[in-house]
Amino acid sequence: MKKIAIIGAGISGLYIANLFKNSLNYEITIYEKNDTINLEDGYGIQLSVNSVKLLNKIGFNKLSDNEKFNPEKIDFFSINSSNKICDLDITNFNADDIKYTTLKRSTLINFLKKDLDDIIKTGFKISKINDQEKQIKISFENNVTKECDYLIIADGVFSKSKNLISNNKVKPKYNDTLAIRGKLTKFPENVNKKNIALFLGPNFHHVIYPLNSNGDLNFIAIMKHSLSLEEQGNYSLLFSENSFIKRILENFPQEIKEFITDIKELKIFPVFVSDKFLKIQNNNIHLIGDAFFAFPPSFAQGASQSIESAYELFVSLNTNKEINFFKKRVNKLKMINLRSKFNLFAFHLSNPLIIFFRNIFLKRLVKNRKFLDYYLGRIYKT
Repeated sequence: MKKIAIIGAGISGLYIANLFKNSLNYEITIYEKNDTINLEDGYGIQLSVNSVKLLNKIGFNKLSDNEKFNPEKIDFFSINSSNKICDLDITNFNADDIKYTTLKRSTLINFLKKDLDDIIKTGFKISKINDQEKQIKISFENNVTKECDYLIIADGVFSKSKNLISNNKVKPKYNDTLAIRGKLTKFPENVNKKNIALFLGPNFHHVIYPLNSNGDLNFIAIMKHSLSLEEQGNYSLLFSENSFIKRILENFPQEIKEFITDIKELKIFPVFVSDKFLKIQNNNIHLIGDAFFAFPPSFAQGASQSIESAYELFVSLNTNKEINFFKKRVNKLKMINLRSKFNLFAFHLSNPLIIFFRNIFLKRLVKNRKFLDYYLGRIYKT
């Protein structure tokens, strides 16, 4: 029986553990650095059909309809106007039980971990990885050492495990944007409650969407913002510093300041992205999720790609095609990274004339099936 150690109990780590847990060929253990698994209820996630299809393999389609939502369209608005630019029908990519889904992150984490309590070890902060011998040895700060045949690194964009493997040569970089997350108590006027609402503005865009049938709403904004090197180094302090949050809110576009008071549990995260792909020489050590590669959040594929990468690695290990896994992941993520960067650029335009032409192109492109199959279909296809 092969031993698999998974570092990180986030979406990718929990999902791949679910895929392996019923196999008699593997013994799975998840090592999580925190004392408890993060179940923060303050923000939502979007799951496109490529990830919903894979989640259904472990019973996601049986999750109560009260705990998730299936939006019909993405409605595009100008931030300085209540008039809608156009809409994109995302149901065109749906199947009977495979539908674009929004939900609370905590709901997905609870679903993924419900049958894994016996294999999750919390409070295990990694300190050293020794892969020079036949078995991989992992040392933790609590003076515990474990051995495994396969090591799966799924501890996020700031992966300490990745740093140890690369000797700190591969680190994320600040993307000159902030993510502002929170919950809304009510929909703004002129917004369809069945859809995802995307508001475009100069150096700022925000998204509002329902999380379930109970009326819970997610708010996420991406804002251009420069940080000093000192601020970037202390990114963890920015999550909760009231003075920092107040300063950022003062720079919000005037058009949405009037409903800032309706945003609850507001948190601000500097957006860090990957600069390059790390090819690990040991074929028994693998990266998945944001540890593999983190891209800007403007394509709403973060959670979906965490799930997709976990599934591809699971299939790869079961068929002994580890090299194909890396190449396939790199090719897919290069596409998503380019689309994410392009979306961010297009969403944040400031020149009125260029915005005018952008909106004309948007109206045409969202109705062009060939374009949608290329731009979205190639990503949603698994």
